[in-house]
Amino acid sequence: MGAGPLSARVAALCDEVGPRLSPSVAMHVFNVRRRLDEPLRVAIAGRLKAGKSTLVNALIGRRVAPTEVGECTRLVTQFRYGTADRVDVVRRDGSRVSLPLDESGMIPQRLGVPRAEIAFVDVMLTSDRLRDLTVVDTPGLSSTNVSISDQARRFLFQGSAAPLDDDLDDASAGAVAGAEAIIYVFTQSVRDDDMQALEAFRSMSARLASSPINSLGVFNKVDKLVTGTADPWPVAGPLAADQTKVLRRVVSDVVPVVGLLAETTEAGRLTAADCEALRALAQLPHTERLVLLASVDLFTTRECVVPREQRERLLRMLDLYGIAFAIAQLAAHPQMGTGDLVRMLLQASGFPRLRRTLDYAFRWRTDAIKAGWGLSSLEKVASQSARAQDRELLREAIERVLQQPGYHRLRLLEVAQQV
Repeated sequence: MGAGPLSARVAALCDEVGPRLSPSVAMHVFNVRRRLDEPLRVAIAGRLKAGKSTLVNALIGRRVAPTEVGECTRLVTQFRYGTADRVDVVRRDGSRVSLPLDESGMIPQRLGVPRAEIAFVDVMLTSDRLRDLTVVDTPGLSSTNVSISDQARRFLFQGSAAPLDDDLDDASAGAVAGAEAIIYVFTQSVRDDDMQALEAFRSMSARLASSPINSLGVFNKVDKLVTGTADPWPVAGPLAADQTKVLRRVVSDVVPVVGLLAETTEAGRLTAADCEALRALAQLPHTERLVLLASVDLFTTRECVVPREQRERLLRMLDLYGIAFAIAQLAAHPQMGTGDLVRMLLQASGFPRLRRTLDYAFRWRTDAIKAGWGLSSLEKVASQSARAQDRELLREAIERVLQQPGYHRLRLLEVAQQV
């Protein structure tokens, strides 16, 4: 997605004033200018085990981000478009160590660089979904491991709630510091520290401070709201609506999803053999199906026509809710093909609504979001400049841009969101 008229004018401002600034301030202005030409950068944030990496994989359309707690989940990981798949481990001194994806197409569990030396992980993928959207997976906020929480806060709230480390070099800081938009993932209910994190991000976006235009909430793992294989959506819908009211000052919407189903279907993990196993389970007597689906233990240990290893694989990809949903569809429509079943599972995940909401909340507003981010960043550069001439030059240029009629769009978006 190319630059729109609002962000293009901010870029022109950078080109205009940059050569007239002191070298150190000019460098920061150049970094803002460069970011305006890049795809919209969206951070996936939330608590530990909220399902952030699973959601990242669904958004990318490939299972590349590790979902089990390990070395990679403790680091900021940036996913962007590239002409070849590659993993770069970026050290704090700016040097890079390149690695291939592992045999399963995921980021390697062992990165080969001491954890203390790593600034972030930069992953380039040939996914078309990343052509106009850079996705950043952050470590869990408010974790018991303070270093994980601090690293996520450094990324999200640089210069605000948690400044960057003093020893982090400019190149690394420029790559991970700040996001233009945020998807905040939570389960069950929003806690006080979730609200604090979202408020901090909102206050950081000064030009958009009165509107949650650049924040979206995702209510994940809604299948866990009910017991067994019951339908969670009659519960998830009203709960998500309640959370939207609670968070209306900090997010544009709250979308309920079953992240595991979204990842499995969007990443193309379900094979024809998996569907045949589900078909075999659908052909069992109704009572036998009920017993199998009563619990995870019964599903994996009870004697069955489908081998235990295959059932364990189905659990990893679909969990009990997804398995029960698929079996019900196949029992009602025995001739259903693999493609149709995958499409129905995708609908059951709630992900299509999230994709539509993401398009509305971020992609269609990219120009305004990037322009607001750019102006906020330039104001921050001006406020932190030690030279009065630099401060005056930047602020005068910013004010000239804000007085242009086109920038009324930012105000209109704020008012529309409040209404």
